[in-house]
Amino acid sequence: MSSPLPESSAADPLEPVRAALFHRIGADGVYARTGLYEDVLQRLTAFITRERDPRAEVLRFPPVMSRSQLEKSGYLKSFPNLLGCVCALHGTEAEVRAAADSHESGGDWTRSLAPSDLVLSPAACYPVYPLAAERGRLPQDGWIFDVAADCFRREPSRALDRLQSFRMREFVRIGSPEAIQAFREEWMSRAQRLAGELALPCQLDVASDPFFGRVGQIMAVSQRQQSLKFELLIPYHDGAKPTACMSFNYHRDHFGITWGIEGGDGAPAHTSCVAFGMDRLVVALFCVHGLDPTRWPASARSALGL
Repeated sequence: MSSPLPESSAADPLEPVRAALFHRIGADGVYARTGLYEDVLQRLTAFITRERDPRAEVLRFPPVMSRSQLEKSGYLKSFPNLLGCVCALHGTEAEVRAAADSHESGGDWTRSLAPSDLVLSPAACYPVYPLAAERGRLPQDGWIFDVAADCFRREPSRALDRLQSFRMREFVRIGSPEAIQAFREEWMSRAQRLAGELALPCQLDVASDPFFGRVGQIMAVSQRQQSLKFELLIPYHDGAKPTACMSFNYHRDHFGITWGIEGGDGAPAHTSCVAFGMDRLVVALFCVHGLDPTRWPASARSALGL
C-alpha cells in the first residue's frame, strides 16, 4: 500500500478518511460527500463506462422502485431485514393535519404512517427484469444492460464500508446459460485487471449473500456450494478484513421464471450481474493511496485522468 493512514487513526483507521471526505448528517451510514470525493467518484464512473459493452442499453433508475415488483422478485424471502419502505401520511386533510400537529405536543406522528406503493431500491438491477420481460422473447444474443441507482439497505453502521445509502453500478446480462457463464467468467478476470490499473490490492473469492434467518443460512451454504457468487475483496488498510467492492452473481433462471423472460427456444432465460460498489471503491482508493489524489500511483492517476 502506497500511503499508510496516519498513526492518529489507531482507534478507527478510517476516521481520517471519514473526516476529510464526509460530513455526518444525523444518521449512521448516511453522509454528505465532499467535492474531492465526488470528483474521484465521477472519474471512477467514467473509468467503468469505458469497459461497457457497446451493445449495452443504458438505464438509470431512481432510488425508489415498485413495491409489488420487489415483492414478486422474492426479496422478502431472502433479505426482509434490509428493506426500506416508503411510508406517508394518509387520510383526510383533518387526519393528516392532526397527525402532523401531534408532534408539537410531544406525540408520535409516525404512528399515523401507512406504506405506499414504493420501496427504496436495495440493488440497481431489480427494475430491469420486468422491463426486459415486457419485450417478449430474447433476441439470439440476449440482452445486456448498464444500470445504476442510489440504493438503500437498512443496516446502520459507522463503518465506511457498510453505508445505508450507497451508489451501485451494474452490468446485467440476460441470455442462454452458456452466454451468462461466459459473461461472468470474463468479468471476474477483467475486474482483477481493473483493480491492478487502480493500484488496488485485491483477491477474488467465492461468497454468499446475507440471507436472513436460519433458512437463510442454508441458502447461503447452497449458494457457496454452487459458486453462484464471487466477490472482489480489497483491504482498506494493512491488517484489515477485506471489503467486497465488486460482486459477480449468477442467478440461474430465477428471474427468467419469475418474470417470464424466455429465450428463443422458449426456455426461461438465465441472468447474471456484475455489480460495482461505487462508494466502497472510492473509499478504497483514498484509504490505500492517501487523501491527495495528485500523489497516487501513476497507473491509478492515468486510469482516472488525474
